[in-house]
Amino acid sequence: MAHQSDGTTSARVDWDAQAAAFDEEPDHGLRDPEVRAAWAGRLRGWLPDRPGGLLDLGCGTGSLSLLAAERGHRVTGIDLSPAMIDRARAKLAGRDAVFLVGDAAAPPVGEERFDTVLVRHVLWTLPDPGRALRRWCDLLRPGGRLVLVEGVWGTVSPVGIPADRLAALLAPLTVHARVERLSDDPRLWGRAVEDERYAVVATVPL
Repeated sequence: MAHQSDGTTSARVDWDAQAAAFDEEPDHGLRDPEVRAAWAGRLRGWLPDRPGGLLDLGCGTGSLSLLAAERGHRVTGIDLSPAMIDRARAKLAGRDAVFLVGDAAAPPVGEERFDTVLVRHVLWTLPDPGRALRRWCDLLRPGGRLVLVEGVWGTVSPVGIPADRLAALLAPLTVHARVERLSDDPRLWGRAVEDERYAVVATVPL
């Protein structure tokens, strides 16, 4: 959700102040049934069929966490913003989910390991993406799955991380990485988009 950073443009955003209106964006709140169904469909293809432990980093208000929980996954969500975490806890009340305030680059999960690490719009904000990816892969059980949703936004001064750069960073850490283009599916965003948006699904070695 682009809430995790140290020293980047995103770090200067007051995410606590934005929490109340955050879900008004179609791809944040997933309030539109078509948008919600589009993300649910993508997650079906990205997440393991067998329910397991899932770590949602930069979870925001928990919209993707909720979709994962509905598929039976045990969710741990991390976000820097206490206000976002409060909303995520409310959104997933009664489900098998735990939400913690913390930094996505150094999640406060101790020695716990997960079957899936899910991260949307966070990696590009971090000062050392390679280091974060190594940490995230370490949090996966052998054969675990890393799901990254990223992109490059803007034309005058574009920000983000291109898919080819991300694939190169993942190459020494994972196997079976695949890139899935998301720009050409307006249902995901509630509108047509022209910038680069994609997902990378990769597996760590057994």
